[in-house]
Amino acid sequence: MASAEDPVKEKVNHPVEDKADEPVKEKADHLVEEKAVQPVKDNADHPVDDKEYHDVKDKADHPVDDKADHSVKDKADQLVEDKADQPVQEEKDHPVKDKADHLPDDAKSLIKSLASDWDDLQDMNALQVIPLKGAMTNKVFQIKWPTKTGETTRKVLVRIYGEGVDNFFERNDEIQTFELMSQKEQGPRLLGRFANGRIEEFIKARTLSAPDLRDPSIFALIAAKMKEFHDLDMPGPKKVNLWDRLRKWISIAKGLSSPEEVEAFYLDTIDKEIHILEKELSYAQQSIGFCHNDLQYGNIMLNEETNSVTLIDYEYSSYNPVAYDIANHFCEMAADYHGETPHILNFSKYPDFEERKKFIHAYLSTSDKQPSESEVEQLLQEVEKYTLASHLFWGVWGVISAHVNKIDFDYKEYAKQRIQEYWSRKPYLLCSAGPSLESIVTDGNKT
Repeated sequence: MASAEDPVKEKVNHPVEDKADEPVKEKADHLVEEKAVQPVKDNADHPVDDKEYHDVKDKADHPVDDKADHSVKDKADQLVEDKADQPVQEEKDHPVKDKADHLPDDAKSLIKSLASDWDDLQDMNALQVIPLKGAMTNKVFQIKWPTKTGETTRKVLVRIYGEGVDNFFERNDEIQTFELMSQKEQGPRLLGRFANGRIEEFIKARTLSAPDLRDPSIFALIAAKMKEFHDLDMPGPKKVNLWDRLRKWISIAKGLSSPEEVEAFYLDTIDKEIHILEKELSYAQQSIGFCHNDLQYGNIMLNEETNSVTLIDYEYSSYNPVAYDIANHFCEMAADYHGETPHILNFSKYPDFEERKKFIHAYLSTSDKQPSESEVEQLLQEVEKYTLASHLFWGVWGVISAHVNKIDFDYKEYAKQRIQEYWSRKPYLLCSAGPSLESIVTDGNKT
């Protein structure tokens, strides 16, 4: 848990995300915050295996590949630049010395304009600029000023949009979602916009850490908040967005990649897999809701005083099957974006059967009704199959990001792991298999 002086640990948008919000209960003139403040990748014919996620990798049970090594080997170090021995350089946890020089000129002007309206500052120009770690899509900074009392500080959050994000989503749609969430008291207020970013309210809550997702008292809060989020009435067609977005992304990925990369990551095969998944997972009775689509720990804020959580960073939000959103959240438990190797995933941390069942029971529970066993089982099976879509989604995202984003994150290695996990899990969740694991991103040519 970070103290009042620590920068917020925000995800890379990620995978991508930068991610940030909390219910806003304070007026515009209430941006002065006390010490604890922190800112903001049932189907009877295919029964789901109740084994824990990491047990699937047992060699004796693996129908795809009977070789001893089921891990994806590094591809001659020319396509996948493995940085396992080169920890991602993290930003320092203290203000940058050249302060506002890290910000665009129009952002500086907007910040000064905001500060000029506050009469409790010691010095409007005595601002501190603190880079927030973990962001994979945007650059995020905490800006703070000492007040005349010396006991509190004024704080805002500055978000500078990352490069190449127009490949993933429409920024105007994201801003509209952000503003609507603010109006619905689901997140921080928008304080101002500049050419390549915005300034947001700095909310009183802490960003979750990777271990927090396994805390039963916290995951129950997350489950209830997800159900609330999914039930929001948002503008736009209330239909599944996942498959069209994936098709768009795979087209972009192939356009950006060299022929060697297209072959190494099986991008042509993945194009076909998207069609297979859409056919297999398009259940007639599945629940469609407004989904976050990027619910990793860095996009969840916890207010420990009110014991409530807020979901932040809505860049990938859209209508989708709620089973997909839950599946993606489960997959994110394999990540620690603030470790020495933030791109490395540990799928042994995927929640076991009992954890998944408890989460889904909490998700389906309401104040006046408890779900039946069959309802829990049905959603549980749908969620497990949608993990496959999550792996392809963030695998393709990683391939694109490696070409368009300059943030210090090993996107190719991340993509490799997500695609590997797709092929590893598919035989257990769907009837058809795919290429052997060892043939994915192993060397310059297919083996």
